[in-house]
Amino acid sequence: MAEERHHTEHIPQWKKDEIENIKELIQSHKVFGMVGIEGILATKIQKIRRDLKDVAVLKVSRNTLTERALNQLGESIPEMTRYLDNQTALIFTNESPFKLYKLLEQTKTPSPIKAGAIAPEDIIVQKGPTSFPPGPILGELQSAGIPASIDAGKVAVKETKVVCKAGEAVPQKLATMLSKLEIYPLIVGLDLRAAYDDGTIYEPELLAVDESKYFSDIIRAAQNAFNLSVNTAYPTGATIGTLLAKAYAESKNLGVNAVILEPGVMDSLLAKAHVQMTSVASEAAEKDANAVDDDLREVLGAAASAAAAVTVAAPAAEEEKKEEEPEEEEEDHAEEDGMAGLGALFG
Repeated sequence: MAEERHHTEHIPQWKKDEIENIKELIQSHKVFGMVGIEGILATKIQKIRRDLKDVAVLKVSRNTLTERALNQLGESIPEMTRYLDNQTALIFTNESPFKLYKLLEQTKTPSPIKAGAIAPEDIIVQKGPTSFPPGPILGELQSAGIPASIDAGKVAVKETKVVCKAGEAVPQKLATMLSKLEIYPLIVGLDLRAAYDDGTIYEPELLAVDESKYFSDIIRAAQNAFNLSVNTAYPTGATIGTLLAKAYAESKNLGVNAVILEPGVMDSLLAKAHVQMTSVASEAAEKDANAVDDDLREVLGAAASAAAAVTVAAPAAEEEKKEEEPEEEEEDHAEEDGMAGLGALFG
């Protein structure tokens, strides 16, 4: 105990003030979290701090001082020390851990990768034209392992290629060319490692909620519950209107089909009777029209048969007439011969 007090007495005042400031921020806010700031430029951190100033306080401090402050607060807060790693910042807010996670995700933006950095995933250069005119840039791209050529007066990438695989260090030339091509493999921003809220520690896996899917699931569950309530005739405040409408429609259909003469179904019964009457009248008219058509076809058929008979008989009569005419001529010649004989007799 004396050794600890002796060690504390030799801590510089500015460190004591820093520890007290961290403890005060933790105690005055509902939620605090640990965020990773590796690879983030100081200018970007300042911008993020300004963007979040209305909802959160971002503080960068030494890990040793942060650990000391957490240990002095006791309870379950010291468990947050296991998230202290490399470059760490503290963030304090009165929003929920879920809202904090969402805000921090929005700070992340694409960023160029530096030479020697480890590629977080495969870095791919897509085939297509660039904005560069022919010149030294062509050789620089090729020397960086990017297949390039001249096409239509511009430098173009000839084929899509993985120029650096995940887990490999990015060479200097490639990092320079990627930056010139505006290919930014890194997503840089505040990376929430854990958030502390009233004795509970929330890690990113729990906080990463797909809000659109979650909302869709709630809507689908509400619809399924509504349908189940209606189909089982279970009355609730949300379904009673639908159940009454369904019961009314079913009772009215029953009255119409059973021809129950009640005021509530008379209109439907009369409408149904009118439709049936119209259908019967239409069928009767169609039958009458078919009967007339049959009579007309019969008359026309008889007339056609008579006309055909006349057409066939006329040539036969004409032929018979022609055969009879020569006999009359023979009778005339005989008569003439008789008269000639008498003339000779009487000189």
